[in-house]
This record gives sequence, structure tokens and C-alpha cells, in this order.
Amino acid sequence: MSTLIAPPERVARPGHRQGRRARRAERRRLQRQDALSGRLAELQTIDTLLEQAVQVVEAGWVQGAWFTVATAGGSRAVTTYDLSAVVSQPVTGACLVGAVVHAAGGPVEVRSQLVQRTLDLVWHALREDPGRPVRWCPGPCTRTMHVLEMTFWNDSPGRTQGEVVDLLRAARQTADVQRDLCRSEQADLVGSARP
Repeated sequence: MSTLIAPPERVARPGHRQGRRARRAERRRLQRQDALSGRLAELQTIDTLLEQAVQVVEAGWVQGAWFTVATAGGSRAVTTYDLSAVVSQPVTGACLVGAVVHAAGGPVEVRSQLVQRTLDLVWHALREDPGRPVRWCPGPCTRTMHVLEMTFWNDSPGRTQGEVVDLLRAARQTADVQRDLCRSEQADLVGSARP
């Protein structure tokens, strides 16, 4: 006669394995909520910056240079080679990219996250579907190509000041769409919270 002995059933401690997984999932959910809250705050700041960039372009728009400054001899174009003139003289005009940079505080802010993300959003408004999520951190080469593309767009013959203002306003609308996407994801995360 043969007797089969079944292995003993593993008795899991109540809530041990599920509790650890649930805690990890909850931690990830909360981290994502925090990231979305930060993104919403950043989008609000970007929107304000874009509003100021619109005012800069409306005051004076430039092609073929980043800025124009007022000098004793009249208005002078400023390119990347003589940006120090922007610090010491009042800006009277700016191109698309220059307007964003000037609205953020000038050339010293050009590499700030706020300026970089604002330019990412403007490029997205120029080339992508506003309903798609913005690619916030493209690689340095890609970001440089986006800035060059916006510069060429600004400087193309036949471009008007009104078109540049319209693009900046479209970027503000894109920021609104991105905020709505963040809020929708936040609502989904709140709905998925365990009681």
C-alpha cells in the first residue's frame, strides 16, 4: 500500500505578500501624483512666460537676429555673438526664441529648465498634435534642432509678426491641453486608490 502525502499548504501571513505589493503600488501611485502636481505647477509658470513672450513680440518683432536693442545711434540687431548688449541696453524687439528667453529674464536664463521646457512646448505647438503629450526632455541634439527649426520658421521670408504671436498663443492653448491631460491622469489615479 502506498500513501501519498501532499506537501503542506503554505500558510501565508495575513496581508504579508499582498501588503508589500500593495504598498509598492501605492507608493508608485503617489509618486506619479506628485509628478503630475509638479507638472501642473510648471505648466502654469510656462503659460505665464508665454503670455509675457507674446507681449515682447507685440512690442517689436525681429527676423535674422535674437533681439534688437536701443542704442544712442538707433536700434541695433543682437545675435548670439554679442548677447552682452542685451544686458546693458533696453530690448526693443525679439524673434520667437528670443521673446521666450527675454520674458524669462534674458540670456542668462537660456539654459534654465523653464526656458527649455517652454521652447519644447512652443515647438510642440508648431509641429505636433496639441492633444499628444509633449516630449519634455528630448536629447540635447534634438532640442538644438527644435530651436533651429523655430529660428528658421521665424526667419522665413513672408513670415509676419502676427503669425509669431499666433504661434505663441497656440502654445498657450497647448499648455491648457497638457494641463487637462495631467488632471485627467490625476483623476484616474485618485479613482484607482485603494480604500
